[in-house]
Amino acid sequence: MRIEGLKYRTIFNSGGKSALEVGVMVDKRWYLAEIPSGQSAGEREAKVFSIPEVQSVWKKIVLRVEGLKFKTLEEFDDLILRLDGTERKTGLGGNVLLGLSLAFARALARENRVELWQLLREEFFSGVQEIKYPVIFANLIEGGVHARNNLDIQEYLILADTKPGPLETIGQLVAFYETLGEYISARAKLRPLPIGSEGGYNLFWKNNEEPIAALAKIIKAAKLPFRIGLDAAASEFHEDDSYRFESRKRTSEHLRKIYSRYLKKYPELVSLEDPFGQNDRKGFKDFIKTSGGILVVGDDLTTTNPKEIERCAEEGLISGVIIKANQIGTLSETCRAINIAHANGLKCVVSHRGQETEDVFLADIARAGNTYGVKIGAPARERILKYNELLRLYS
Repeated sequence: MRIEGLKYRTIFNSGGKSALEVGVMVDKRWYLAEIPSGQSAGEREAKVFSIPEVQSVWKKIVLRVEGLKFKTLEEFDDLILRLDGTERKTGLGGNVLLGLSLAFARALARENRVELWQLLREEFFSGVQEIKYPVIFANLIEGGVHARNNLDIQEYLILADTKPGPLETIGQLVAFYETLGEYISARAKLRPLPIGSEGGYNLFWKNNEEPIAALAKIIKAAKLPFRIGLDAAASEFHEDDSYRFESRKRTSEHLRKIYSRYLKKYPELVSLEDPFGQNDRKGFKDFIKTSGGILVVGDDLTTTNPKEIERCAEEGLISGVIIKANQIGTLSETCRAINIAHANGLKCVVSHRGQETEDVFLADIARAGNTYGVKIGAPARERILKYNELLRLYS
């Protein structure tokens, strides 16, 4: 398949944040990819290039890529990775590489008359056959850098299993989101409720525990098979050798005891993402030993890097891992990260970013790799498109 043209432009999401759109032309047809960015980002993530930076390297990409023929996605990705030549994609930008990789993959999928997820499965997950229905991780209450409130914990998630039926599950999740809004509105005497960057409710609470109690109360009242997860994003409140949590300095051990208290008090709480800072490996290791088998997920710790995922698995730091394609740079590397995680017994959760676009490719990655979960955000704004794609792919 021959690359006939390349282009890029700035686009804007529903929150007014800019993002990158990349296009690849094949057979006189443009194939597009919209690339999101993170609000809280691990220090080992691929570098995100601004539009002026993209402009500075674009001619180099065009001169090396335009006019060439490729048979597979991996062959294309290998070329652009060599062209970048750096670990953190500081040569061309992780968002640029992912845009090129995704747009090319869409062109190749159409050339082969398959869907994107089928192309990825055939090339990277050939042993996978059966459908594994994912758990939806929906961010319904926001804190940390995602919101302007007093919550240190960044995300309060509802975990909803789609195995009973994606349509039924998503319908229940939408109803739960609305019920939670009514509960919070009555409690805060506030309407309309402020919304965070991922569609979750954004307001002040007594402390970091109160939102957990609210979610647990509504789950019990509604008699739904939902569970609760937290994304602490602890790197954001990690200062030197301590944590600034609820306006007090805490040791790693003190923070571990706080999480343990939450787990004992709320049996619905079954997943904790980034409970400690990205360089606090001892905190992760000590916590997983006493966590009672809950899902301990790495994100800033692992940044979708196959080497880091394998290292953390070998050290016994995590039992699950977040997969974000733009953390690493190309779809090929993303799929390798999933395979490494599965080989090491880790549960994969394919995730959106804080500053999202309307692109729905994360659902295709999840479907291709038969991942444990999909982290989408609240069923609101541009996230609705991702729920719709999830429904389409799994129905």
